[in-house]
Order: sequence, then structure tokens, then C-alpha cells
Amino acid sequence: MADGHETDKNIEIWKIKKLIKALESARGNGTSMISLIMPPRDQISRVTKMLADEYGTASNIKSRVNRQSALAAITSAQQRLKLYNKVPPNGLVLYTGTIVTEDGKEKKVTIDFEPFKPINVSLYLCDNTFHTEALNELLESVDKFGFIVMDGNGTLFGTSSDNTHEVLHKFTVDLPKKHGPGGQSALHFARLRMEKRHNYVRKTAELATSSS
Repeated sequence: MADGHETDKNIEIWKIKKLIKALESARGNGTSMISLIMPPRDQISRVTKMLADEYGTASNIKSRVNRQSALAAITSAQQRLKLYNKVPPNGLVLYTGTIVTEDGKEKKVTIDFEPFKPINVSLYLCDNTFHTEALNELLESVDKFGFIVMDGNGTLFGTSSDNTHEVLHKFTVDLPKKHGPGGQSALHFARLRMEKRHNYVRKTAELATSSS
């Protein structure tokens, strides 16, 4: 049974998937849609200045429709950022602008939220679509597990995350078989074999410790 944290995470993932689908299907007239992502520890003041510069640049767009739609989107982003004193711990995602609905009408949209885990992407795009590539990365599992495969032939160290497996290190070993060559003392051979097995296990343990 999933605990409360896991349930909350699953709900957030479901919300993100639903949001991505809605954002990807949205279209606008001209450059009327802003995709803005601020990673943790970014500064609101930096983005506010950047938007002011973008406003000045957009004011020179020759096409009246494109100019007005871009200025409106930038103004909307500026107004929404005023609600934040600082970037939240996991970063800030903002989509805002004017989209065209299925019946051809224009509709203003503003979506802003703190992701459920840190989003280490800095993005600003003013386009006729919303850009959601970084949101898809949020859905990729950050759970990474280390594993060691060890048998009588050698040892392999690797990591696993979702369907991706990576080999970090591997080495082979030549251990004596259970039965020694004729003429050798069984006791001596058994002791030699155990010593080599012990050294092999110790080497694996040392590598595991140094790789962690």
C-alpha cells in the first residue's frame, strides 16, 4: 500500500501529464504564448529585467498583430511574477498568453506553479505554441539504484533507473575449481582456494565502498 508521500507524488504526476496534454494542444496567433521556467535559486529580479528588455525588443516588431500579441503576453508574465517574492525551492513554471479556442475565439491563459521536484532548466520562449519539453523531464524517474552482480567468473557494478542500465565497472576473476590437480594436498588446495575467494570478496567490497 502506497504511503501518503507516494500518493501525493502520483497525483502530481497525473496533474503534470494532464497539463502537458492541454498545453501541447494550445495554439496562438503570432508570438502570443510565453513559456517561462526558472530553476531553483534563480532570481525573480533577473527575469523581471529580462522581460523588460524583451518588452522593448517586442515594441519594434513590424507586424501589428505580432507586436500586440507579444507585448500582451510579456505584460501578463510580468504581472504574474509580481506575486512571487522569490523563486520557490523547486523552481517556478509559468505559461501565459492568448490562445485560440476550437471555435476560433481568443482566450487568455495563465498557469504558474512550483513543480513537485526540482526542475533544473532555465527557459524563456515567446512563440505560437507552449513548450513542454522540460515538463516531460519531470516525469522521468529520479530513482537510481546501484547493483552488484557477483559470481565465480567476476563482478559487475552498475546503476539502474527506469529502463536504463549503466555499467560502471567490471572485472573478471580466475578462481581455482573445487577439485585440485592430482598430487596436491587436498588441505593445501582447499586453503589456497579459500584464500583466493576471500581476496576476491575483499576486492569487490573495497571497490563497492570506493564507488559509493
